[in-house]
Amino acid sequence: MELHAVDSLDAALDVLATRGERCQVLAGGTDVMVQLARGEITPAALLHVERIEALRGIEVDGPITLGALVTHRELAKGVLGDGFRSVAESAATVGGRQTQVVGTIGGNVCNASPAADTVPALLVHDATVTLRSSAGSRTVPLSAFLVGRRATTRAPDELLTAIGMPATGEGSGDVYLKVGRRSAMEVAIVGLAMRLRFDEAGTVTEARVALASVGPRPQRATGAEAALVGGPLEPDRVDAAASAVLDGVEPVDDLRATAAYRRRVVPGLLRRAAGICAQRAGR
Repeated sequence: MELHAVDSLDAALDVLATRGERCQVLAGGTDVMVQLARGEITPAALLHVERIEALRGIEVDGPITLGALVTHRELAKGVLGDGFRSVAESAATVGGRQTQVVGTIGGNVCNASPAADTVPALLVHDATVTLRSSAGSRTVPLSAFLVGRRATTRAPDELLTAIGMPATGEGSGDVYLKVGRRSAMEVAIVGLAMRLRFDEAGTVTEARVALASVGPRPQRATGAEAALVGGPLEPDRVDAAASAVLDGVEPVDDLRATAAYRRRVVPGLLRRAAGICAQRAGR
C-alpha cells in the first residue's frame, strides 16, 4: 500500500487526480484505521491530509465555514456560539475525548455512517459541502451529498474541503439528543437534531428535524417539520409532529436495537427536543 503524506491542497488534489479510484483519504483515522484493520476497505494508496493547514479554519463572521480538518473537540467547545448548540452537542458525543481530539468533521461526514452524530446537527442547519478537484470546485447540499450507508456523491478525484452553514439569526433554538446504552463512548441507537425559529408572537416559522441511526443514512424528517410550522408550539402541534416524524423513514434492526424499539423512542425524543428548542429561543 502506498502512503502519500502531503502538506498542501494542490499536492493532495494531484494525488487524487492520478490515484483517486483506489485511494483512501486519511485525516484523524478514527474510522479509516478501524475499517482497514477489519478488512472492510482495501485501498491501494492512503492519502494523509492532516498536515494541510488550509483545511483547518473556522469562520464565524456571517455564514459559518468549517474547514474539513476541524476536530470534534474544537466544535464541542462551542466555538460557533449559541446559535449552533446542536453542532457542539453532537460533536461532544463522538466517541471519547481521544477520538474527539483527532477525529475531524470532514471525516465524519465522508464516512457516511448511518449513525454519524454530527450529521443530523449539520442537516438542521442546512449545511453544504465544498468539494475540490484539479478541475475545479463545486458546492452541494449535505442532504444530497449523502446517498446511503457509507455512500456519498464525492467523485474519486475530489476532496471535501469545507462545510458551510448560514447564520441562524434571532428567535431560533436548536438541540441534539442521543439515545445509547451508555452515556459516553457509545454509537447512537437513535440521534435526533432539531432547530426551530419563532416570530415575536411565538409562531413557529421554520422547523428542521433530522434523524441518525434510524435508517440507512441520516436524513431530514420533513413530515415532522411541516407539522410544527404555522402556529405556536402547543401540545397538539407537537403531537402531530411526533406522529409524522417517521414518515418516509423505515427504522432498521441491528445489533444495537430493534426497529420496534426505535419507533417507540423517536416520538418521545422529538417532544423533548421541541421543548428545549423553545426554551433556548426564549419562547
